[in-house]
Amino acid sequence: MKRTIQIQSLLLAFFIGFTLNVAGQNRKADKDTKNWIYEIEPVGVGTQGSYLIKVWSYSKKPQVALDQAQKNAVHGIIFRGFLGISGVPGQRPLTNNPNLEVEQAEFFKNFFANGGKYMKFVNVTNDGAVSAEDRLKVGKEFKIGVIVSVNVAGLRKDLEDAGILRGLSSGF
Repeated sequence: MKRTIQIQSLLLAFFIGFTLNVAGQNRKADKDTKNWIYEIEPVGVGTQGSYLIKVWSYSKKPQVALDQAQKNAVHGIIFRGFLGISGVPGQRPLTNNPNLEVEQAEFFKNFFANGGKYMKFVNVTNDGAVSAEDRLKVGKEFKIGVIVSVNVAGLRKDLEDAGILRGLSSGF
């Protein structure tokens, strides 16, 4: 009887420790995301209505940067766009309103929450595997490059349906 109580106590302590560790990583990821520090570069032409891009995310922990890559990719497509390279044209951001993120803060807070709606529009193309040249140490942080595909057509439609973006057919 005493042995089972010890085992149960040990399992409970392990579970609590694991839960606190995961919660701490999520808070760190949210803090890194709130700063929106990332770079985007085109990789190739995606399927119709999508972009194939490499997102460089920064964090003190490589796994946090890897986890934030999808969020950063969608944020970049909406607010920043990217420059082109030879054979791949650059793309303007979906919005030309520089204050949209502030004006619609509550919508974007929910949209970019962990497991939020943004995940419907982005896929990691290499199953999360990061090659050695895409894992760089920059000062005290890691710079992690991840190739993702973003369904821009679906993202635009969703933002238009939510009233965040004006439709392309709405005129000037």
